[in-house]
This record gives sequence, C-alpha cells and structure tokens, in this order.
Amino acid sequence: MRKIINSADQFVDEVLDGVLLAHGNQLRSATRDNRAIVRADAPAPGRVGIVTGGGSGHLPFFLGYVGKGLCSAVAVGNVFSSPSSAQIHAASVAVSAGAGLLYLYGNYGGDVYNFDMSADLCRSSGIDVRTVLGTDDIESAPAGQENTRRGVAGLVLVYKVAGAAAERLYSLDDVERIARKAVAATRTMGVGLSPTVLPAAGEETFTLDEGEMEIGVGIHGEKGTHRGPLESADEITDRFLAQLDTELDLTEGARVAVLVNGLGATPLEELYVVYRRVHRVLADRGVSIAYRLIGEYVTSLEMAGASLSIMQLDDELEELLNDPAASPFFKQGEVADIDVAPTVIDASNESSSGVEIGRMGHPSALRAVLLAALPRMSAHKEELRDLDAALGDGDLGITVTSGSEAVVDVLEDLPEDVDARSILSSIGLAFSGANPSTFAALVGSGLIGAAESFAPEEDLIGARIAPLLRAVTDRIAERGGAQVGDKTLLDVLDAVASALEHGSALDRIADVAKTTVDETAQLKSKRGRAAWQQERSVGQADPGSVAIQRFVEEIVRAADHSGASGA
Repeated sequence: MRKIINSADQFVDEVLDGVLLAHGNQLRSATRDNRAIVRADAPAPGRVGIVTGGGSGHLPFFLGYVGKGLCSAVAVGNVFSSPSSAQIHAASVAVSAGAGLLYLYGNYGGDVYNFDMSADLCRSSGIDVRTVLGTDDIESAPAGQENTRRGVAGLVLVYKVAGAAAERLYSLDDVERIARKAVAATRTMGVGLSPTVLPAAGEETFTLDEGEMEIGVGIHGEKGTHRGPLESADEITDRFLAQLDTELDLTEGARVAVLVNGLGATPLEELYVVYRRVHRVLADRGVSIAYRLIGEYVTSLEMAGASLSIMQLDDELEELLNDPAASPFFKQGEVADIDVAPTVIDASNESSSGVEIGRMGHPSALRAVLLAALPRMSAHKEELRDLDAALGDGDLGITVTSGSEAVVDVLEDLPEDVDARSILSSIGLAFSGANPSTFAALVGSGLIGAAESFAPEEDLIGARIAPLLRAVTDRIAERGGAQVGDKTLLDVLDAVASALEHGSALDRIADVAKTTVDETAQLKSKRGRAAWQQERSVGQADPGSVAIQRFVEEIVRAADHSGASGA
C-alpha cells in the first residue's frame, strides 16, 4: 500500500484540518473534533438548512458540497463509515435558523440510523426536520425496489437543485418537494476497473483480474452485477445508456442533465471520451443535454472507474440547476464572497453532547444509578465479544464497553439535578457515537425516543420505569424492523417491560431477563448478521440479548445498593 499519509488513525482528522485551514473563509467547524462542518455564514434567518453527511474517502462528495447554493452543513464519518448521530445533531443545530432542516444524503443503513436519531432529537427541541434519500444507483436494486437503492454520484445534481431552492429562501415544504422530484428523476450506473485500499486496513475492497471490469460496483466496493473482460469506452457507455433508458425518457424532445464522474484514479481525458459517446448517442435520439458536469465529483479514494448520471429535466429543475453556487470544491456562475461574521451559538444551556439540559432542583436518581452501574459493564466485554464472534463480527464487547464509558463521561459532565429527558437524550447520543454500529445506533435511538415521553424537569420515578422501557422497545422495533420472537435484544426488553407493567418488583427483572435469554437461545436468529448463520444460530444465545441482560443485572444491583429497587 502506497499512500501519502502520516497515520491511518489520524488520516480523516488531518484531511479535515487541512480543508479548514485552506478554506476557512468559506467553511467553519461546529465541533471541537471538526466532524461537523458548516457554511461560514450559517445559520441564516429564513433559509432552510440542508444537512448531508457520510463516510470519508469520497471527496469531493458530502463535504465538497457545503457552500452557497448547495448544502448548509456536513457530518463527517471515518473512511467509508457513517458519522455519528451526535455529529449530525451538532451540524443540524449549527445551521438551524427557524426555517427547518432537510436531511439529504445517500441511502446507506448506518447513515439512515444515525440521521434518524439526530432528527428525533432535533424534533424534540422544536426543529422541523424532513429527510430525502439519494437512491440513484440503478444497479443496486431492481425496478420496483427503488427505495432500497444506494445513493451515488447522482446525488450531486440533487444537492444542486435543493441548494438553489434553499438559497432562494423557498419554504421547507418546497425544498423537500424539489429534492424528492430530483431524486425520482435521477439514475446512475458505474463501472470499476481497480479497487481502492482502505488506509486503516491496508487491504483492497475488492479484486479484479488483469483486464477485467465490473459493472455496477458500489463506491465502497460493493459487488456489481456483471464482471467480464474490459470493453471499449463506447461499449461501456452504451451499456450505461441502455440500462438508464429502461427507467428514463431518452426519446426525442427530452431534456436532461448529464454527469460523467471519475471514481478517483481515472484520467479526465477518459471521462471526456465517455461524455463524447453520451452526447452523440443522445443527440442522435433528439435528446438535449441542457446541463453537464464532467470530472471527479464522487470518488472512492484511488478506485479506477467511472459513472454516468442522468437527470430528467423539467423547467423547474433546469432553472435551479443553472443557479449560481460556490464551495471550495464546486463553483458555478458569479457568487459573492461570504462577508457575514459567523454566528456564535450560545451553548451555556447545553451538555457536552449538544443537548439542551433541564434541571429539577433535586438530585437525579437515574443519573446516580447509571453512574453506579455502567462502569461494571466492562466486566462483560470478553463474554459479549465471544458470543458475537460466534454469530456476528465480534465487535459487540467493545461497542458496549466503549459506549458505557462514553455515557459515564457525559453523565459526569451533567449537573446532579439534570432531568430524565436530558439524561436520556444525552446518553443516547453518547452511546451511539462511541463506536458506531447497528447495535449502538438502535440502542441510542431507543433512548432518544424514550426521552420524548418525559416532560421537561421530570424525574424518573418507579411508576415511570415500565413506560420508559416500553418506549425504548417500541422505538427500536420501529427503526430496526425486528419483532419480538426474531431473537434480538427486543425479546429481553419486551419481557422486562411486560414484567414491570404487570407489577413485578425491580429486583425480580434480572431473573426475567435471564429466562428470556435462555428460552430464545433455542430459536433461529431472524435478523442481522446472526441470521446469516441460519440453523447454526440455534442453541446459541443472542449477543445483543445478553448485553441487555447484563445491563439489567447491573442496574438492579446498583438500585439495590442505593435503596431504589422498591421505588
């Protein structure tokens, strides 16, 4: 592996540091770690904030489209990894000015979980948030399943029209409508000629034999739909157009926008060879190209390859595409320099997680019990790692341990009299962001969802424990799509909540949790990586369920010692 880097661990942070040093007149950081970056003139009264985000490794994607006439903010994850919900929330708060927010990003599982969690938190504080997902990758799912497709280079065209609408001070309803129309009108198809190498892993994301190409490969190296001998530029382009033609109107009189994109290691000359073929074929059909971009707009580190995006235009989309725009990585038309001093956001009423805090005037029992229980979760790290290694990827031990440590740090930063709503929101963000994973995102989402059921300045008393657990359970089921009986953490959460709803004392629920884990171990896993094990999952305890069991045991122990078990 040959890369011009200092350290794989510091790669993303050093990239962001360099971008901010070079373009501080256009961009500013909203967080100490630089993982939430916003327009230097944000927020602006009356302007809808457009928040995007995703993993690093794709410049100028995501970060490169924060600027005038484009997006307002970006949350930046590690290479090919989702940003955390806390980073997304920080970016959101930094650009919120009363007109609402549009979340506009690619359709990837981790991103969806974390953006949804941030949206929950924003809404709980009165910020209107809408979400539109980029789903232009035509080869990632068949027709009829468009909502499951990935978002790739076509999202750049969507940024352009949505950003122009926001810059014109259109309402949130109209910005959302335009973004949805643009997504529906855009399709992309790509080809990979060589893989990328992740800095941290030092391994190729996929392999191709000499002289091979892969049609439909994703920007993270996801498997494509056809692998075969390398074809000529015209043959590859004809493949693209033939497939795109199945879902777009490329007949006489149509008007389109065309984006020919390089994936990181493809010479610009080759991209123009592709554009030449697109232009001539469409011209022969009587299709007018009213807007065109050729170059590197969405990359995958040093992957060789290209993609073709086409947006079907109407008068509204065409007009918005041609509006001026400017970011450090994209410039179109005449755009005045930013001359507005950045707004300093008052964080005096916020926790270190960015959550606005409420206080009750008396010590919080919930805070005290969590501070007593969570440090002991590290004792279960090896058990959870081994269970997860048998059915998943083996990272659950570190996910639970690092998440618990992050929660403790946040709790210690909060005042002793903090209310339950603030605690649950803060620890949900902290847990999900400590070691981003599906488990962490779902648990964090459940906690933030439960926070919404508490009024400001309300404490967690005994009668509210069962509704709290039910709210957590329901939100996790809603976001994760699992049901009770699928052999997931939901089984234990539902059993414990039901026991409390039926009058069980707090000191008995550890037994309920253990019994549920033992009984569901005999089931076949139906969700997540464990489901891939099929019959081999029978007889093995679900790792997430065991994590909840251990948490319940530690909570009961801490409550017993504090005298709160009968509360």
